[in-house]
Amino acid sequence: MAWRSCAVLLRLTGEDVLRSSARGGRWPHTFQQKCGFRKIAKKPESKKVEEEPGHTESSEAALHRRPPTPHVEQRAPPGAPRDFGRLLRPLVFTVGFTGCAFGSAAIWQYESLKSRVQSYFDEIRADWLEKLRPQKRGDFRKELNQWWNGLSEGQKTVTGIIAANAVVFCCWRVPSLQRSMIKYFTSNPASKTLCSPMLLSTFSHFSFFHLAANMYVLWSFSSSAVSMLGREQFVAVYLSAGVVSTFFSYACKTVTGRFGPSLGASGAIMTVLAAVCTKMPEARLAIIFLPMFTFTAANALKAIVAMDTAGVVLGWRFFDHAAHLGGALFGIWYIMFGHELIWKNREPFVKLWHDLRTGGGGGGPGGGGDTGGAV
Repeated sequence: MAWRSCAVLLRLTGEDVLRSSARGGRWPHTFQQKCGFRKIAKKPESKKVEEEPGHTESSEAALHRRPPTPHVEQRAPPGAPRDFGRLLRPLVFTVGFTGCAFGSAAIWQYESLKSRVQSYFDEIRADWLEKLRPQKRGDFRKELNQWWNGLSEGQKTVTGIIAANAVVFCCWRVPSLQRSMIKYFTSNPASKTLCSPMLLSTFSHFSFFHLAANMYVLWSFSSSAVSMLGREQFVAVYLSAGVVSTFFSYACKTVTGRFGPSLGASGAIMTVLAAVCTKMPEARLAIIFLPMFTFTAANALKAIVAMDTAGVVLGWRFFDHAAHLGGALFGIWYIMFGHELIWKNREPFVKLWHDLRTGGGGGGPGGGGDTGGAV
């Protein structure tokens, strides 16, 4: 089915570019963390295919003939009990994964600082050797290196994330992978597989427009976000945001009884958007096609949160507003409290890692102060 969305780009006037999407007063797939699927009712004699969106035939051949069609909804039977106990495992996974993400980011920063001096000398030697080599015009590798070196630190950081999303999108096009993609790369609180899809679905897009819009926004925000947080902290926040926003979606679906598969990176992107707007509330935003109308980042964030809150309360079903709202609230919380609570208290963990690595020694390079980018 066609994806009803129209990109409207926002930018920080005189600064980095912030982009979002809207149509008819609603935010389309650019900021849609989850795109619901609906199961069409099957005949009684048909064999059930678990979590298969838009599928009216039960045979495997039919599955291969037509990939799943996203965007519908699956309701629980009237009066069916809500199994809130099923949220326990996702909650534990969310807390545990977030802790592991920030712990890994702290170790990554430590190792980066430790190797910085060696890298400096390696670059000097590489530059010296490059001068000795004969120069070739039109050398593709050289042009690629020049392009890479021209990117900002933020753009380099999100290149891997964009590549991962592109690979998953291509996997959706392979008929033999459809069942695995639905099982592991769409999140659904009614599914037997609850935890791993909370992360994997963050890298999953069925529609090319959904993928392109989300990655375009991520690319645009990357310079501002990474300059604020540093690349290690940014990656930890981004991955944690995907899982946190999915848990919000799980909780909302369980409360309302509206189950169904979801996918997309928009919850994590909403966290990045909310973090930038919270940190720079007075920054001026403008719709790129209407540059004469500007508004503050704080007002834009308030409008987004208000809209998604209304979507959750009123039961709007075109988007997964709970995932949007969860991502935005996580971004606001992290800038206001989480950075101090989590990242600035990483010194004991880094010191423990340093002692394990060196067999017990002094403080490591990441042990003192807040390095590698700070809010």
